Amino acid sequence: MGLLLAAVAVFVLTNLALSYFGDGDERTISYTEFSQQVSDGNVTKIYSKGDAIEGELKNKQRFTTQRPAFADDNLWAELTKQKVTVTAEPVVEKPSFLANLLFSLAPILLLVVLWLFIARRMRGAGFGAGGMLGRKAPPKPVELEVGQRTTFADVAGIDEVEGELNDVVDFLKNPQAYRRMGAKMPRGVLLSGLPGTGKTLLARAVAGEAGVPFFSASASEFIEMIVGVGASRVRELFNEARKVAPAIIFIDEIDTIGRVRGGGAAMGGHDEREQTLNQILTEMDGFSGSEGVIVIAATNRADVLDPALTRPGRFDRIVHVSPPDRGGREAILRIHTRDIPLADDVDLTQVARTTPGMTGAELANLANEAALLAVKRRQHQVTRSDLSDALEKVQLGAERALVMPLEERRRTAYHESGHALLGMLQPGADPVRKVTIVPRGRALGVTLSTPDADKYAYTEDYLRGRIIGALGGMAAEHIVFGVITTGSESDLEQVTNIARGMAGRWGMSERVGRLSAIPGDAQQAYGLSAAPATLDAVAHEMRRIVDECYESACRLLQEHRARLDALAAALLENETLEEEDAYRAAGIPRLAKE
Repeated sequence: MGLLLAAVAVFVLTNLALSYFGDGDERTISYTEFSQQVSDGNVTKIYSKGDAIEGELKNKQRFTTQRPAFADDNLWAELTKQKVTVTAEPVVEKPSFLANLLFSLAPILLLVVLWLFIARRMRGAGFGAGGMLGRKAPPKPVELEVGQRTTFADVAGIDEVEGELNDVVDFLKNPQAYRRMGAKMPRGVLLSGLPGTGKTLLARAVAGEAGVPFFSASASEFIEMIVGVGASRVRELFNEARKVAPAIIFIDEIDTIGRVRGGGAAMGGHDEREQTLNQILTEMDGFSGSEGVIVIAATNRADVLDPALTRPGRFDRIVHVSPPDRGGREAILRIHTRDIPLADDVDLTQVARTTPGMTGAELANLANEAALLAVKRRQHQVTRSDLSDALEKVQLGAERALVMPLEERRRTAYHESGHALLGMLQPGADPVRKVTIVPRGRALGVTLSTPDADKYAYTEDYLRGRIIGALGGMAAEHIVFGVITTGSESDLEQVTNIARGMAGRWGMSERVGRLSAIPGDAQQAYGLSAAPATLDAVAHEMRRIVDECYESACRLLQEHRARLDALAAALLENETLEEEDAYRAAGIPRLAKE
């Protein structure tokens, strides 16, 4: 706002100055017009110096003109006749040389003052967005009231991470014990993990357990268009934390400013992001073990951070926050349903079993969606049905009111039956939990399969079974209708990712060998980490694996065509089949599969 007002002031003052020493309302006219005005009696007074004439008309309009050297008219007689006053002083006042100089320099001086104003604001920029445009208050610690303080009791499912952070809490509570032993705590703790795994919650829990001031900021708050503002904000944040030490500084999404240096688009690499990162590194180097200020940062892209940021002496402790296991998911659900009245038929252990891979944030959203459904249904408690429907909405997407033609419904039923039947027949495949031909999200139908227990490593047979199951929909349409539709797009994306990993990353191809030809982040760096011949071999092996799996899918569906028809008929009749109904319709005992 200050910058805008200063610009408006420069514009207004410049125009006033120009209007003051400029021509104002003075007008230059031709000598012919001047003679006519004199003859008409419209001229009241004039002043002449040489051939130059200044004058004023009866309407107070001032003018200037030039009398030609060849003019032979009787000007004096005409002026006398019309009683025009010939003055001894100029009619049009001209500013002095000094005044002209001052007014000509005024815009430049105003611009200099404006620039000094901006520079001063930059040097004293406050912490937080927009600090350079207005004086901001120093950063304040997040208020941690006793009744609302986050502690480790509010964190569940990541006990191993909690154990590592307990060291930080103990140091903040008992720093003297560590000093007596000559031990120093890490200057920085980096929490790395997928989005929603609870990194910010952990940082707040550390501050709550230790009972120390907690400064929270997002890395993007340091970045401004004008270079130097981010570094200034970092200095002010660290200075304020030192004043109230022991304290915790939490920087979220630090990969925004902490990426590897040297690849920036700015000329010479000296852009705002790098200056801010350099200032953070400098501030952390300036710590001594007695200051009691610990920096906790969070990121889901630890692989792109600058090595100078993660070396010993800075963020020298990296804590990996993984999605919770089944027991952890159950504990998280119990925390997020503490304030939600649950019916007697709700089994959180079963819900945790059917939600593998879900993070703490996703489980919190699941509990909230179930509560919202209960309110819409005018219930006083959340029932098992509410949780089941909320899980479907979260995992499969919201239902769509879409009326499909009968032929398309039949194709969809066979498509989903192909997925489900192959999942039931494959040894070691994930059990089928639900099959539906009700359109959800972008899909016309969904088959949901989840494991009975969490899996952390996958065998080649299991991955081939996943590919066969994903190709089951396309194979069923090909066998029954002799066509291939666009409904297999998401299935083929899943198949491609699995086959690429098998051939190029996990050593499951004899031709490629026991090497990793494709990096984990294949979408960004695919094709840059191996020779062209190796990549050709990976593509060839991907195609071979998928072709073999597709042949297996078609063979199994042809051998069990009667079961495929029965499952599709049950789907057309009921639209949605739960786990027991789906296995019963296909004629496959669930216990025999286990």
